[in-house]
Amino acid sequence: MNKKPNVTLKALAKELDLSISTVSRALNDHPDISTATREKVKRLATKLHYSPNLFAKGFRSHRTHILGVIVPNISHYFTTTILKGILEESENLGYRVIISESRNDEIQQSKMLETMMQFGVDGILMALARKTKSVNTILDMLQRIPLVLFDKVSSKIPCTQIVINEEEAAYNAVEHLINLGRSRIAIIKETERSFNSEKRFEGYLRALRDHNIPVDDKIILSTEDISLDKGKMLANVLLSLKERPDAIFAITDSAAIGVIKALHKFKVAIPGEIAVVGFSNSLHSTIVHPSLTTVDQPGALIGKTAVDYLIDEIENPKEDIATRTVAIKTNLIVRDSSFMP
Repeated sequence: MNKKPNVTLKALAKELDLSISTVSRALNDHPDISTATREKVKRLATKLHYSPNLFAKGFRSHRTHILGVIVPNISHYFTTTILKGILEESENLGYRVIISESRNDEIQQSKMLETMMQFGVDGILMALARKTKSVNTILDMLQRIPLVLFDKVSSKIPCTQIVINEEEAAYNAVEHLINLGRSRIAIIKETERSFNSEKRFEGYLRALRDHNIPVDDKIILSTEDISLDKGKMLANVLLSLKERPDAIFAITDSAAIGVIKALHKFKVAIPGEIAVVGFSNSLHSTIVHPSLTTVDQPGALIGKTAVDYLIDEIENPKEDIATRTVAIKTNLIVRDSSFMP
């Protein structure tokens, strides 16, 4: 079956015996065009299934009302909650969204940035790939269109950055354990110097200092892959110590759930002998037994806030580019892995 060609403004104008500019203004409800003409044009456009060419329109107006979004892993649960907020808020404000995945690869991230520029997006929302070393491509793009970073950010990039209150959230999680009488609290964090991991580690250290608990390097464990399997492995390391911890704080739920599995294997009572706290309030945090105490990250609010700041920068451009950090509040959700009623 032969495909029908796309209906153009020129075709509508010819059919109605009107100028192309009149048809265009009628479709956009220009006040200079009479109500009768506007209705006639729109009826024909609907009948012929006319769709405006966004890129041609953007070329003329210098705006496409399209936002580009780049994330490291599109299937990650926390990322999906952020994307939900981005999509809902963008639609509410009259913008469309193109979403792409860097797969935590710096080269792929640069390619996606270039692709977004080719699509003519008005601005970009991005969570940085984990191993981003050079930010030159990003800095170059920032000279041309607005950029807002969220979740995975960098102090090397002068732009608006939407994050959660990482340090305070970790501080509250560790203080919760201290208030329950725990004094030998281990942490499982990332080896890489990521913004998120470092801030959570700072919160951990500050909580210990504020409560006069000595820092023991033997129970500060790091891994490049902060996953369930690594959580299990590092929990085994902690269990092999002569003086075991009485609590474990993992900076992701995945690692914390790995810890719980390892403790079950060695028949360690949770939270009786060792309490466990995670970070992110993932879907699995309520499925695992005992249910996981964790920091709730409001992903949808992060996405909505990122969109609001980006669109403000698109519609109210500023000459000076400066770093602006917006911290979203979190809540600690206390469950059975740390608290016995």
